[in-house]
Formats: sequence, structure tokens, C-alpha cells
Amino acid sequence: MKKHHLIVLRFSAFGDVAIMIPVLRVLFASYPKLELTLVTRKQFQPLFQEFPQLQMHPIDPKGNHRGIKGVWRLFQELKALQPKGVVDLHGVLRTHLLGLFFFFSSVAFKQIDKGRKEKKQLTRPKNKVFKPLTPTIHRYIEVFRKMGYPIDLAQHTYPPRPLLPTTVDQQFTSPAAKWIGIAPFASFLGKQYPLDLMQQVVAYLQRDHQVFLFGAGNREKKQLEIWGKAYPKVYSVAGKYSLADELALIAHLDLMLSMDSANAHLATNYAVPVITLWGITHPYAGFAAWGQPEENNLLSDRERFPQIPTSVYGNKYPQGYEKAFRSIAPKTVIETVMERLA
Repeated sequence: MKKHHLIVLRFSAFGDVAIMIPVLRVLFASYPKLELTLVTRKQFQPLFQEFPQLQMHPIDPKGNHRGIKGVWRLFQELKALQPKGVVDLHGVLRTHLLGLFFFFSSVAFKQIDKGRKEKKQLTRPKNKVFKPLTPTIHRYIEVFRKMGYPIDLAQHTYPPRPLLPTTVDQQFTSPAAKWIGIAPFASFLGKQYPLDLMQQVVAYLQRDHQVFLFGAGNREKKQLEIWGKAYPKVYSVAGKYSLADELALIAHLDLMLSMDSANAHLATNYAVPVITLWGITHPYAGFAAWGQPEENNLLSDRERFPQIPTSVYGNKYPQGYEKAFRSIAPKTVIETVMERLA
């Protein structure tokens, strides 16, 4: 068994994995001898290129690690690494089962408290307990503390920005224009600003600034290409760069405008100012971009839509709440962006 070797479990989702980055920076700075093996999806590997002390152990939930037999196989693979302990930042059925296996093998196993009860109280339609919950990033820190590795986020420092992709560096050279990233999509419509309103925002901001559009998948790519062709200073990144190059571009933005989604966390990890739009979700659930001022969170009108947040993920629409996001006027978004760029 290696004295300073921990296994970290966080299989998905992209944004929740990205939230780990500041924690890992402080962790490695505080414990130089620490080695980590991160069990996550293979496609997330570019997120962790800055950490030479970190090894990746890809999980294959639809193949080799599928079902109970697959989880047992994953356990055998991880046990062979002889870790000092296992840090579970995910807290799902698979990791519960892994925790049981490690318990019988006498390997320390510490698990995240996801605050499910408090989140249910926050999102229920009646008798709502409307108060800020522990941010996810601090829930991660608490698990490492329980494992014997306390850290203080006040000690966090940002690494040097990665080099820009050559194609971006050569193509967008105007010294006057600020670089604005816009990520208009989210996993659920409840977290996605209406596209007709977002188009108004894009059209205005591109007058004096360079706008980069971020998205994934064919549907998003097609929409972003339409905007890219319609406006001279709008460029769709979707499908044109590797994740590593997208991250490098994000690091060089002057501002990111994002939904309650992964792009907010990716940008804040590089000290980029982030303005986040919130529909039927809310920062109180603990997923606001770390290190950003509260005034950068633009919220739907809770006086008109008092059941907000209706869910943590934006997947539950009470009747009439489809229009909640429209209570944030494009003018408000534009003015907030311009104020932050000033």
C-alpha cells in the first residue's frame, strides 16, 4: 500500500467533474507527496492535464464496468492499486457498492454527503425551505477532510494559462475587441435561456466584441453555425476543436456567459469572469460557479414564479413555469455583460 495514494471517484457529469479542479490544485499544493488515481470518464481527461501527480482510471459503465459484475471488476482493478483510501465524490449506487466491497477489504472509504434531504426541501413546491445550501465544492473538500487531508480554498492559486490553439491565435487578432464566450445550451430546457432572447444578446454583443459560441452535439452545432453565419463577429467553436483546445480558448476569454451548466465551471477554473443565467434552478442548490460574485448570477423572477427552484437539474416544470426564464430581459443580460467588461 502506498502511504500517500488515494483513489477518487467522480464518474460524471461534466460540470460536477469540473468543480473538482480548484480542490485538486489546493490539495496537491498542500500535500506534495500525495498521489491520486481519478476514476472518471475517459473523455474528461483533458481537464486534468495540469496535474502530473494524478493518474486516470477510465470507467466504462456501458461495457467492462456495467452492472454488478462490472462494479466488482472495477473494484478488483482499483484494489490492485493498493490505495491508502478511497474518496467518493459521486455518491451513487455504483459507488455505494464499491464502498461495500472496500469495507470488507479494510480500505478506508469516505463518501460525499450530497444533502439530498435539504435539496428536496429547497425544491419542493410547498413548505419550501428557501436558504443557501453547502456548495458542491465544499462538499468535496469535506470528504477529503474526513480522509485526513483538510485543505483551505483560500490557499488556491491559478496556474498559468495554456497556450492558445494556433488557429484561434491567428484568426482573431483585433486588439480592441473583447473576447466573450457564450454557452447557450444546457442539459434540460429549464436551465436554457430561450434561444430567441439569446440571439438578441449575441447580436448586440458582437457589434463591438468577438463572440465565441460553445456547444456540443449535432443539434447545438447546427444552431450555433446559423448564428455564426448571420453575424460577422460570431464564431462557433462547436465541433471544431478538441476539448483541450476549447479549454485553452476559454482560459483566454474576457468573459463567459453561461447557463447553469459545465461551461460556467470551466471558465471560473481559469479566473475568467462568468455571468450565469438561472431559469427554474437556483444558486442556492450549491452549483454556482466558484469564486464569482453573487451579482453575476442573473435570476428568474421568484415573485412571479415562487416555486423556483423547482428542481436541482432543471427537469421539473410546474404549469406555467415554461416562461420563467423570460423574466430575465435580454437588456439586463447585455447591460450586466457590458458592466463586467468595462
